Amino acid sequence: MSMSFDQYMRDMIQPMRDELTSLGIQELRTPEEVEEKLPTAKGTALVVVNSVCGCAAEQCRPGVAKALQHDLTPDHLYTVFAGQDKEATAKAREYFAPYPPSSPSIALMKDGELVHFIERHQVEDRSAEEIAADLTSAFDRFCR
Repeated sequence: MSMSFDQYMRDMIQPMRDELTSLGIQELRTPEEVEEKLPTAKGTALVVVNSVCGCAAEQCRPGVAKALQHDLTPDHLYTVFAGQDKEATAKAREYFAPYPPSSPSIALMKDGELVHFIERHQVEDRSAEEIAADLTSAFDRFCR
């Protein structure tokens, strides 16, 4: 019995998806879903660009999990998966200008506009606790 490469990859990354969706974060898997949610989200929206890289597992996803335990959190929680849902990720990145594409990364939007962004290089060199502190500070500033 053989398994297709695509099925193998889906099976391998599902736990990485589950790590965020188990927190109540909604996956946006198509450009249409991104376009439906991001520009029309009233209030604040967190958008996590998920990734298979080690820094996503070691710092980014755990940092997001810690931040979502804060008293103030965004009204909407979304994720796209770089390298897997390529078209959805590309569409989401259109809202993150002027920042270049990076993954993992984390965007905080308010009423459809980017107000805070954490790039990959800010994930790689920081602990989950530092990322959570950065996010909770942004939550305190923008999620009121």
